[in-house]
Amino acid sequence: MRKLYFAMAALVAFGSVFTSCSDDDEPKWNDDDSKVQLSESRMYILNEGTMNQNNASISFYNPGEGQPTFITDVFFDQNGGRLGDVAQCMIKYGKNIYVAVYGSNYMVKLNTACVEEERTLFSSDPELQGGVRYIAAKDNYIYASFYGGIVAKINASTLKVESKLKTAGANLEGVAIEGNSLYVANSYERTTNPETGSNVYNYLTDVFVIDLNTFSVKETLVVEQNPNKLIEEDDKLFLISNNYGRESYVLQMIDPAAGNKVSELGYATNMAAGDDMLYLVDSRTDYSVRPFVTTNTFSSYDIKSGRLNSASFLKDAPSELATASVYMMAVSEYTGDIYIGVTNYSSSNGTMYRFKQDGSFVSKFDCGGQNPRDAVFFN
Repeated sequence: MRKLYFAMAALVAFGSVFTSCSDDDEPKWNDDDSKVQLSESRMYILNEGTMNQNNASISFYNPGEGQPTFITDVFFDQNGGRLGDVAQCMIKYGKNIYVAVYGSNYMVKLNTACVEEERTLFSSDPELQGGVRYIAAKDNYIYASFYGGIVAKINASTLKVESKLKTAGANLEGVAIEGNSLYVANSYERTTNPETGSNVYNYLTDVFVIDLNTFSVKETLVVEQNPNKLIEEDDKLFLISNNYGRESYVLQMIDPAAGNKVSELGYATNMAAGDDMLYLVDSRTDYSVRPFVTTNTFSSYDIKSGRLNSASFLKDAPSELATASVYMMAVSEYTGDIYIGVTNYSSSNGTMYRFKQDGSFVSKFDCGGQNPRDAVFFN
């Protein structure tokens, strides 16, 4: 259903009444065909689910006031079907939501009410059968990384794959856009030991820089091995490499203004950014004891000043968060609120912790699905 907000002005001249519409005639959100009345303030949570369980989902949470406050699987309610197997990435672009589902190997375009508008299946293309991973958007195109070394350029309106770039990479992971460049992490390649037949994982050290004007690789950066998550904030790129040979995962910064200089900032296993701040957590698990013990260290990095603050950005976090398995972090671009999603893996639904921008605790709630992976906001 479409919500219309009209501002009417009446002008009386020579006995006639003229009605003029304001700039607010356009609906705030694109809610066509919605089966659910949703609040204006919206957070959608992407739950990854568990491999081969076909239980990926999208939950709705209202960060503001009004009803509903939470919908467990709004994607199912709106579309009458499951999201699929192993959801990987969700982004907001304009008045649409785009979701990459790795296991089912497809991408879906949703409106602001989580109603499906378009869908494209990649498994029929031999070059894209490795599976879609991460996505980023610019100038009405979605750029998607794939296992198998391909980056696809996809029309954001139609979801048609218009071009494919075969990189020198193997299994591509995180992507981020700065200026006219797409940065793509090349994480690892898997080979087979000819004697034992077992898998061998070779961890790579590449970030490809792709010129979006020519859609070609213009530079290859050397980073810590097994680069994975990439985000952009304040004209810089932040990268986490899952280097299992170091004491923890390695946090790096790529500075395009300095010729794509790569700097190591410390250790972090997850991150989120907002208002020129990078929020970090370094989760370390002791596997030598039973049950396993995880310890989380929260910190932040001021991008403008270039200073790392080792003190936690959380003021009064619930005690269990210190040892929980952090699976995602997100920052609302509207309020600055920080959301931390933790997982119990396949045993039960994840839990979301909400904090104000100053770090004070607001609430915690069930994510509505397993392994919270991503979140987008509308307000």
